[in-house]
Amino acid sequence: MIEYRNAWGFLEEFRGKYFTGQWPTLPEMYRITVFRFGERPCFTIYEPDRISLTYHESLARIEAVARWLHGKGIRRGDKVAVTGKNSPEWAVAYMGILFSGATVVPLDYQLKAEEADLLLETSHAVILFVDEEKYDRYQGKPGLRDVICLNRDKGTYIYDLDGPEAAIEEAEETDLAAILFTSGTMGKPKGVMLTHRNLVSDCYLAQGNMLLFSTDVFYALLPLHHAYTMLAVLIETIAIGAEVVFGKRMVTKAILKDLKEAKITMLLAVPMLFNKVLASIIRGLKEKGPLVYGVISALMGISGLIKKIFHVNPGKKMFGFILDKASLTTLRICICGGGPLAPSVFKKYNQLGLDFVQGYGLTETSPIINLNPIEYYKETSVGRVLPQIDMKILNPDERGIGEVTVKGPVVMQGYFELPEETAAAFTEDGYLKTGDVGYMDSEGYLYLTGRAKNLIVTEGGKNVYPEEIENEFQLYEEIDQILVRGYELDKKMKTEGIEALVFPNPEFGRSGAEENGGTDGGAVSPEVKARINAIISEVNQRLLPYQKIARTVILDSPMEMTTTKKIKRDTV
Repeated sequence: MIEYRNAWGFLEEFRGKYFTGQWPTLPEMYRITVFRFGERPCFTIYEPDRISLTYHESLARIEAVARWLHGKGIRRGDKVAVTGKNSPEWAVAYMGILFSGATVVPLDYQLKAEEADLLLETSHAVILFVDEEKYDRYQGKPGLRDVICLNRDKGTYIYDLDGPEAAIEEAEETDLAAILFTSGTMGKPKGVMLTHRNLVSDCYLAQGNMLLFSTDVFYALLPLHHAYTMLAVLIETIAIGAEVVFGKRMVTKAILKDLKEAKITMLLAVPMLFNKVLASIIRGLKEKGPLVYGVISALMGISGLIKKIFHVNPGKKMFGFILDKASLTTLRICICGGGPLAPSVFKKYNQLGLDFVQGYGLTETSPIINLNPIEYYKETSVGRVLPQIDMKILNPDERGIGEVTVKGPVVMQGYFELPEETAAAFTEDGYLKTGDVGYMDSEGYLYLTGRAKNLIVTEGGKNVYPEEIENEFQLYEEIDQILVRGYELDKKMKTEGIEALVFPNPEFGRSGAEENGGTDGGAVSPEVKARINAIISEVNQRLLPYQKIARTVILDSPMEMTTTKKIKRDTV
């Protein structure tokens, strides 16, 4: 068992000079990094041209935004919102708000207009930073003192802001840093309240399981408003003096271009992206013929075994030609989060020579609470609990499975202006109820089985978690989306059967797909239906008797997804 790293011990050198609390605030952390790595690149973008700011340059722009906000009457604890595509300007706005002493409210830029309006109203945000396509909508909107554009195309551009020198009252570590709203809904929005201590402690404690360097290059591909990207990419980058490259489009060609040109070393993404990349690699290998594919598969098995037993990584040299073709050569670490990943996918990436690990958390925990160390990973686990975090399983059954609960410096302060919902989220002894179900081993590694609210109770009284079944389909390219759920068998007995909703990959023989841009529409051909049913039967053979899918519904259009590419189960 490896020890936790003390990645935050160096902060003692700066205590009393840059900060006085247990942890620095986000602005204090930023200034410490500028002192240590001021000339290193900080915020970079490659589209359409490469533009990069050093830490010194970015600090100057951030402080100018803070001065402007102060001149507009923004004071400690006020709420200021930011929404837009990933960009250096987004990051400057985010940090500028914090440097002004205010609380940042990051909003999903893909929200419908009425949803975004509701969140602005709910959060009491008084100034908005926004992309050019939504600038006109919010200009002059009642309740907003000002609207600033994150692009040069319209209105006042963020980089043109400045204000007179002022004695800004800065936030303390226990002050609210951010309000993060969970996935859009027209019901009562739940805004997760995270303090500077929450975010900064999580950033450093995560490094207890992961060795990071100032020379690393992170890729901000997933939306920055999401807790996963905000903490594990943006804030983590700032903490160690690394570089973050902003990806604007979730398009494979653009992603591969960025990976190669920017020499990305840290790729954090969701299962869907990693599944697609791996499926493409495997398809390319199979095209070389069964003999070549068989030999490479055998060598991958040997590579994985050596890595697992001896903690040596031969795969990167053995399979360099494969990684180079997939633009993955420069990657040092891949981290998958935001949803369950099949252990087979995890295993294959490690066999290919990439240090590939899983993490786990939720917005309410800042978000990371578990992370697999690359030296001692477990393929079926979402990782070892972070240092200083107390995790326990609530009411475990005979297999040790129960609801995951957690306590520690990363846990939220509650839901914004929702005291009843906040109280319901915690146990009587102060542990946050995650809503996820799983078990822990003796070394502090967590194994998830599913979400408590998605539980299916079968006719035989067995508990089935749909996520475990969905994982079995992750490497079938014929399937674009799958959702497993229960359907009512006996209302009186409250028993359920198991059904799968499947949207086939538009590239596999769907008539009308081409005319619809290859995303939806068009009837599903009998050949595609037959293939989907064959896959269901194949997977059923691997499942336990009470887990088998009894009914399949093949969809003509895709299910609605969040910006982190998870199916919105409540809307299906």
